[in-house]
Amino acid sequence: MIDIKLLRDNPEFIKKNCEVRGAKVDVDAIVALDKEMRELTVKTETMRSDRNRLSKECKDKPEARDQVKKIKEELALLEPKLVEMQKQLDAMMGWLPNIISPETPAGKDDTENKEIRQVGEVRKFSFKPKDHQELGDLLGVIDAPRGVKVAKSGFYYWKGKGAQLCNAMFFWTQMELIKKGFTSFITPCCAKERTLFGTGYLPFFADQTFKIEKEDLALIGTSEQTLVAFHTDETLNASTLPLRYTAFSPCFRTEAGSYGKATKGIFRVHQFHKVEQIIFCLPEESEKYHQECLVNEEFLLQKLGIPYRVVDVCLGDMGAPGYRKYDTEAWFPGFGGYREVTSNTNLTDFQARRLNIKYKKDDGTKGFVHTISATAVTDRVAIAILENFQQEDGSVIVPEVLRPFTGFDRIEAPK
Repeated sequence: MIDIKLLRDNPEFIKKNCEVRGAKVDVDAIVALDKEMRELTVKTETMRSDRNRLSKECKDKPEARDQVKKIKEELALLEPKLVEMQKQLDAMMGWLPNIISPETPAGKDDTENKEIRQVGEVRKFSFKPKDHQELGDLLGVIDAPRGVKVAKSGFYYWKGKGAQLCNAMFFWTQMELIKKGFTSFITPCCAKERTLFGTGYLPFFADQTFKIEKEDLALIGTSEQTLVAFHTDETLNASTLPLRYTAFSPCFRTEAGSYGKATKGIFRVHQFHKVEQIIFCLPEESEKYHQECLVNEEFLLQKLGIPYRVVDVCLGDMGAPGYRKYDTEAWFPGFGGYREVTSNTNLTDFQARRLNIKYKKDDGTKGFVHTISATAVTDRVAIAILENFQQEDGSVIVPEVLRPFTGFDRIEAPK
């Protein structure tokens, strides 16, 4: 949520921000409604004060009773109107995107993201590398057809050593983050509408949400939603910040609007699994912790031995809640290019304002915290392992850091 004081003081700045972000929001209408509501608020507060004063005079002044009655009747009309105006204002404000970082590169889509660096040597194969779908079938570790049979297209099974590889990767990742000061969580897999609105997934990504019929609940699209909302309506002691949280969870997204994108295999699906990084921090430190999360993402890929690149996400590829975003893209030999595996967003106080999460310093200073949301690993990293460490016979070498958790160092085709 945008600070309404900023909107009142500098509506042209907000208009410009909406324009560059492609957000079609009637800023003038919001400003006019806010002004009307403030004027009505002053009027109703004055009338309440008059009603209270006159009520004390009713014994000695019979005419005061008539005035009180008249004020009550008018308030009975104005107060519900004020409530409706507030709802309307909140709904309109809810569509305003976050302020964009001036360092965010221009661009219309992910093809215009700005490469920052490439890390790791892209392997040269002496044979034509298979993609993860071919490897999954050959090794018997991914079963998409049966996922369709029991659910629908976009759902799948990891099985056998593939499931063990994933479990090892997710567990290892959580252990590494705990070493770096993160607190581990297991969160609900459902969230209320307020939670989704508060984290910025509503109204912006409503078409991505699996809504639960007849309930004020939806399946989570990321544990970011439940981890950030953990502190809804709370004031955090500034001396305890930053708070670093992590969770492993299944994630559910409709993938509406993905028609035409590369969807072969299990790269783009309705259910996937993820370890998330969330940081609550003071506003002046959010850039520092945004970078910290990126360091963590790169550390994990480097330990796994996966070549990758980091890109500065452009305007057109960034969701409305974000202020600044980096993606890491792993090299996929079977695809023949880099593809996104993790993302890392500084959301500044956008989520905190919507969820009313504040900090308080020892000197009494208060404000809204900043939040950082960054992926650690997903199933995409597991399929990058399959593609990058495949051998000519189709077997896959397990990264050394995962072997203590898998109990094996190679995945071979069943005999």
